[in-house]
Amino acid sequence: MKYYLTTPIYYVNAAPHIGHAYTTFAADLIRRFKRMQGYTAVLTSGTDEHGQKVEKAARAQGKSPKEFTDLISAEFQRTWEKLGIMPDRFRRTTDPRHHRMVQELFRRCKANGYVYKGSYTGQYCTSCELYVTENEPGAPCPDCGRPTETVTEENYFFKLSEFQDRLLELYERNPDFIRPETRRNEVIAFVRQGLNDLSITRTSLKWGIPVPGEEKHVFYVWFDALMTYMSAVEGEKVDGEDLWPADLHLIGKEIVRFHAIYWPAFLMAADWPVPKQIFAHGWLLFQEDKMSKSKGNIVRATPIQEVTGVDALRYFLMREIVFGQDGNFSYEALVNRYNSDLANGLGNLASRTLSMIEQYRGGAVPDGRAEADARIAAQAGRTLEAYVTRFDRFEFSRGLELLWGLLGAVDKYLVEQAPWKLIKSGAPEDQRRLDGTLYTAAEVLRLAAALLAPVIPESAANIWNQLGMPEPLESVRFERLAWGQLEPGQKVHRGEPVFPRIKVDEATAKMRELEIQETARQNALLGKKPETEAAETISIDDFSKVELRVAEVVNAEPVKGADKLLKLTVDAGEGRPRTLVAGIAEAYKPEELIGKKVVIVANLQPRKLRGIVSEGMVVAATPEDGKPVLVSPMADVPVGTRLT
Repeated sequence: MKYYLTTPIYYVNAAPHIGHAYTTFAADLIRRFKRMQGYTAVLTSGTDEHGQKVEKAARAQGKSPKEFTDLISAEFQRTWEKLGIMPDRFRRTTDPRHHRMVQELFRRCKANGYVYKGSYTGQYCTSCELYVTENEPGAPCPDCGRPTETVTEENYFFKLSEFQDRLLELYERNPDFIRPETRRNEVIAFVRQGLNDLSITRTSLKWGIPVPGEEKHVFYVWFDALMTYMSAVEGEKVDGEDLWPADLHLIGKEIVRFHAIYWPAFLMAADWPVPKQIFAHGWLLFQEDKMSKSKGNIVRATPIQEVTGVDALRYFLMREIVFGQDGNFSYEALVNRYNSDLANGLGNLASRTLSMIEQYRGGAVPDGRAEADARIAAQAGRTLEAYVTRFDRFEFSRGLELLWGLLGAVDKYLVEQAPWKLIKSGAPEDQRRLDGTLYTAAEVLRLAAALLAPVIPESAANIWNQLGMPEPLESVRFERLAWGQLEPGQKVHRGEPVFPRIKVDEATAKMRELEIQETARQNALLGKKPETEAAETISIDDFSKVELRVAEVVNAEPVKGADKLLKLTVDAGEGRPRTLVAGIAEAYKPEELIGKKVVIVANLQPRKLRGIVSEGMVVAATPEDGKPVLVSPMADVPVGTRLT
């Protein structure tokens, strides 16, 4: 049986960080889990290397797009190798084999009547690489809040509007096509509002795959990148089955629309099978905010791996965060979870059990099957079944919680049985109890190592080998895993502690130090300068033309149909209220703004945004890839006060 899964095709406008690692760790876990279920599991990853943002990033580093993408793609592969999560297939969108598949997709869609040529004049968001409909010139993008620019160019369009009913039928026929349920509901609601035709080529861009026969056109990034999932396994079979369609696309929630709407529509238009499932997980939040290089809160996986080991990071991300939801990350939380669950929990149980077998039974597993604790055996059976069920549903955190409940029960059992006392007794019944106690603990340890193989593969194999198991852990299958399979008499080989305790302060300081070093290494690799050049200077007369005034927010409410926009009513000391439309909804709730004093540009020409006349602009600091932060006076000054 084949099981084909994919990570996103990672965009190469920056080097990999822990968010990329989170997705790839999860994909690797699923691959290992499926193999233990008897599947021939194949994992594809890759890099998305075309588009305007890549051109700009390359230019900023003084490199050609090809030089830049070669560096970043290699950095992704180097990172995955260092973290022990190399995919089975790695496909770059600059690969000629991929180019041929994208061009074939275009030909099929066009031949089937779903592609036409047209011209378009409208607002374009360079950051999102999307045209923005119903927007005034220079207005903020509703998705990211950044200014848009007016663009007119000849495009090829895909008739996405013709796929509304077919997509809704797909979602209805296959309720698990999009998971979790929250993402499925969002996609269905979006599609039900109606779909617009999609521009799939650019003539204003050169860095991309050319349209066959019309090389002045290059393909739009999503029509290009999504095809990587097919081009990576073109024509391949496993166990007599075609690898395509994919059984699972694993993605972050921010790109679910492209995967759950555009991608199946492209495939339907080309008469190709659609993937079986798309799972969109949540974000990693750092200090309750999404990680962003512009905010300086990026965390990378490799510095952490050097301090705690890669398995500790894998475990933390799968145990701490409910898969599908957002989750918080901090160095302190990682180390605390490491010490409590891995060092004091699993690691301590392994050390105690193996040590007692060596000391009390000469290093051989005693024949304590008849005296093994029936309650622990029953709990182990329930845990095994529930754990596999939870992992099948991608409920990794809940499955690990159940397993640690079993480990905790064994710890309590050892305290109750007190084998260190039983060994001192000469009574035969106490020696039988001792054999049963040691066998019970060792058998739970064996089951735990097998169940944890997809999550912490290196450490699980270490425990497995210390138990003296004759077959390699990779050959274990869940369907054959059951209580009582530990063979009496086999020799254990206790080694170094699997998870030695670490000090929180020292470990977090070391990780921060290594993070700084890794940032410097990546900056040097990309040719980034430590300081940016100053902007072009202006005269005081130029500055005096901008009228900045203090205003108080009287009311705030969402703008219908625009997730990023708020309508603000402000008092700027003019004897009448003033209306502003601001792209700050992602950063502020309306009720948080009422009564807040802000700075506005009071003499900006009014513009209509989403049908609302905006009489100025609220001033905010908006870092690249970050949320806007409103500028506010530090002291209480009257509304209408001019900034000078």
